[in-house]
Amino acid sequence: MNNYYYKLVNNLDNLGLNEIKNSLESITNQVNSGEIDFTKALYELTEREIILKQKRAETAMVKVANFPFIKTFNDYDFSFQPLLNKNEVLDLKYLKFIENHENIIFMGPPGVGKTHLATSLGIEAAINRISTYFISCHDLVSQLKKAHLENRFEQRLKHFLSYSLLIIDEVGYLPLDIEASNLLFQLIAKRYEKKSTIITTNKNFSEWGEVFGDSVLANAILDRLLHHSKIFSIKGRSYRTKDIIIKESKIE
Repeated sequence: MNNYYYKLVNNLDNLGLNEIKNSLESITNQVNSGEIDFTKALYELTEREIILKQKRAETAMVKVANFPFIKTFNDYDFSFQPLLNKNEVLDLKYLKFIENHENIIFMGPPGVGKTHLATSLGIEAAINRISTYFISCHDLVSQLKKAHLENRFEQRLKHFLSYSLLIIDEVGYLPLDIEASNLLFQLIAKRYEKKSTIITTNKNFSEWGEVFGDSVLANAILDRLLHHSKIFSIKGRSYRTKDIIIKESKIE
């Protein structure tokens, strides 16, 4: 290696081009042996750097999305929920619903994998560098109420409006007071036909009046969520009882 090689390594280090620096020796050896020419060598080096930067960007997007866990569609046991149309769910991976500003609603009792599916879909969006954020309904309304009390509601509202995909988990697990319902309505209304929202809920739509404390307000929220939406009703057993059921059957 001549002196310019080490100077080049130093320059690459200063520029933060770590993948090119790490690959430089092997690519240089291929050029010296005649395996590849100089142009292809430059292409290989820059291509590896681009791939690394893309992976870093994907990792960063997933990290800031606030997912409760990292699980993909490959981790979901569709055989345990045979009534769920696997092909329709997996078709969501193409993210056309985000382009069309459509909403996705996963409905079903606790433990059937609603949050898993919502998270998996959010991860698909995040790795495709689509701004995504995951939050429980309880935490969302708590933040909106706090911001409203501190006279910065519009600022907080803009924060949640900025995401191309917003995932609101566990709608209906806890009832909301009128103030919280009104603040949530404002968010849903402003995202309507502009951004996509994923909802997970354990309540049928007929029960949303009880959840939001006002049937008129509940209908107004549903009207905007359901107008452009895909609804997946999951009626299978809970994953959390899967092992228990197996153990009980063995005892019998």
